[in-house]
Parts: sequence; C-alpha cells; structure tokens
Amino acid sequence: MPNLSKRQFLKTFTGISAVSMLGVETLLAKSAQIPAQKLAEDEAFWQQIRTAYNFTHNFIHLENGYYSLASNEVLEAYIQHIRDVNKVSSYYMRTRQFDDKLVSRKQLAELLGCSHEELIITRNTTESLDTIIAGFSWKEGDEAIMAEQDYGAMLDMFKLQARRYGIVNKMVSVPNHPKSDEEIVEVYEKAITPKTRLLMICHLINITGQILPVKKIVEMAHRHGVEVMVDGAHAFGHLDFKIEDLGGCDYYGSSLHKWLGNPLGAGILYVRKDKIKQIWQLYGDMGFADDDIRKLNHTGTIPVATDLAIQDAIKFHQKIGIQRKEARLRFLQKYWTDKVRDNPNIMLNTPKEAFRCCGIANVGVKGKTPSELSKLLFEKYKIFTVAIANQKANVMGVRVTPHLYTTIAELDAFVKALNEIAG
Repeated sequence: MPNLSKRQFLKTFTGISAVSMLGVETLLAKSAQIPAQKLAEDEAFWQQIRTAYNFTHNFIHLENGYYSLASNEVLEAYIQHIRDVNKVSSYYMRTRQFDDKLVSRKQLAELLGCSHEELIITRNTTESLDTIIAGFSWKEGDEAIMAEQDYGAMLDMFKLQARRYGIVNKMVSVPNHPKSDEEIVEVYEKAITPKTRLLMICHLINITGQILPVKKIVEMAHRHGVEVMVDGAHAFGHLDFKIEDLGGCDYYGSSLHKWLGNPLGAGILYVRKDKIKQIWQLYGDMGFADDDIRKLNHTGTIPVATDLAIQDAIKFHQKIGIQRKEARLRFLQKYWTDKVRDNPNIMLNTPKEAFRCCGIANVGVKGKTPSELSKLLFEKYKIFTVAIANQKANVMGVRVTPHLYTTIAELDAFVKALNEIAG
C-alpha cells in the first residue's frame, strides 16, 4: 500500500466509513420485516453491521461492558463537534451550549420514556447515583439497603454517609441462580425495617449480568414506604424498556458510553418529578427552583462535544433498533454459555434462564483465580476479559461482554480456550 499523508488517510478512512454506513442502512431497510429473534442468528447480517465500526485486530475484545466502541458514524460526528466548537470557542459556550444540551436531554428522555424535566446529563452512572446518595436528607439512624453485588463506587458513597451522618447500611446478597423472582424480592424485603429510607438495586448486575425483577422490588419497597434507586449502568441501550416498566422507581442512573455507544464521559440521572425537591444539590447553585432538576447539574465547564454526540449515538442506536440489539446480545451470550455449561470444571455465575440475563455473563474455571484466568486468556489466546474476584458476592471469574461487532467465530475461539484451560 502506498504511503499516504495524514490528510489522505483521514479522507480515505472517512470515505470507507460513509460507504460502510450506507451499506448498513440499506441492509437495515431490507431487514425491517424480519423478526428480531430470527435476525439475531443471522451472522451475515451482523457481519455487515460490524463494518460500521473500526476496531483492533490485535485481540478478541470481550470486555465491552466498561466502555463500548462508538460506531464510525458517531465517532466522526464527535470529532466534527470538537472542530465546530473550537472554531468559535466562548461564543458557542455563551450562546448555544444550553440550547443544544436541551435537545440532547429531550431525546434521552424520549428514549427512557420520561419528561426531560426529570432527566439531566451527567458524566457517568457513578456521578448520577452519588448525586442522589450524597444529596439525600439523611439523619442519624436512617437505614439504607444495598447488595454485595452492587458497584463499589456507590457502596463507598453509602459508607461515607454512614461516617458523616450516622446512617446504617444493611447489606444483602442476591443469589446468582435464583429459583424465582419472589426469592430475590424476599432477600430485600427481609432487610427492611421502619427505619429504612432508601434501597439501591441493580437493573442488570454488572459483575454477573443478572437482570433483577426491578418492578416487583420497587412495588414491594413502596408498600413499605421505602424509596428505590436503580443502577442502570448496563441496562440503558442494552435492554428494551421504559422507565414506566420499572414500577415507578424514584431514581435511575446510567452511562451512555457503555451500551448506547456514545464517546466517553456521558451519563443520565432520572429523578421522579415529585422527588426532585427533596434532593440537595452537591454544587453551589441557587439559580434554579428546588423542584427543578437542573439544580443538580451545575458541574462547571464540560467537554460539550461529548454531550452533542449523544444525538448522533441515539440516531445510530435507533437505526439498529433496541429489539434487534437486545436479541443479538442475548443470542451471543447464550451461544457461548450453552457450549460450556456442561463442563464440570467450568462455573457459570450467570443465570441460565434467558429472561434473567442478556449480553453479559461471568465464568470461572476450577483451579484458576479470576486474575490467573484473565491473564491466561489474554497472553495465550489474545482474548480480553476482566477478572472479577468478589467472594462476598460469591462471584469468582471473568466477566465476558460481547457487543454487536462480536462474531460467532470469536466466541468459538473463546469457548475453545475455556475448554482447553478447564481440561
């Protein structure tokens, strides 16, 4: 291949992206009437979708749960946003910034199924949920409930409130292989007392991929007068749902760079309209009324191109379609887990039932620590995963998160590697 100047390379790359996306759009139009479940197994279809991304060929990427690739279309738009804002700098920030952010908020609210007056754009799930935990009106002796399977950053924030206000944190543990929804609901209900103020649950547990019966848990908690905060870091853009499907949860947070495919550094916080007034803002802002959610969003100057790219990420997400996306991700997970489930030396920490999980799963091998397994997979087989060692949660393995650009051939290579390691 002849040497190309940087400008020529970028021009060529952009052209390839445009052609690839044109092909994808044609493919989507032709496949519009095919049921999502059937399309999920059509490898030729997803090979074409794969051309909409630019990724490394140096290893098999099965750790998309931390941060998934933005499509070429979204990435190019993001870069253009940076250029456009940079041209006018402060002029944009003082005249257009908040109007454009409102457009992004409204589009996200429509996707979630809520009013834009109940949603703000944050930097990630941690910021979203920590805003609620730290902004809650705690008093000494109040109780909060959370699980060993919850994300560490939020657990740490609850610990900080215990030090600061004297609240009592009550830990429960969710079974990796529940017999029923009621078993999970009971785990949380048994921990509730008259002093319980807030219950935190995962929509989709990040370390195992288990989907919790959120609606049933929320309805149970509300019967006891307890508010519920949902960690949706791995659900938004991954599962087909609206906020109304969750039983009237009070607070919901998610990241947009995981499953929606936005560039790094964007998240959402949903606060039910009647709960906004009671949450204290963490940053000094007296410019909004107590019941205006924007009071929680005064974070200073931010990289606005990230927020602008949200509109592009939503556009691409909707082209694919959430039903197609969820069906494909569940198919990929079931494809490889079903192939190793009967190996006595392989331990799956994710439920077998399809409705209890989607794209994420966790697997361990007897005789290997999670870090040993992750290291061996990468160094010997060039397969990238992440080690999860959480004995309190009874989760010892590697988390495996394929994405739309993952192929069956890559999962076959992963299955072969697991079986060789397990013996």
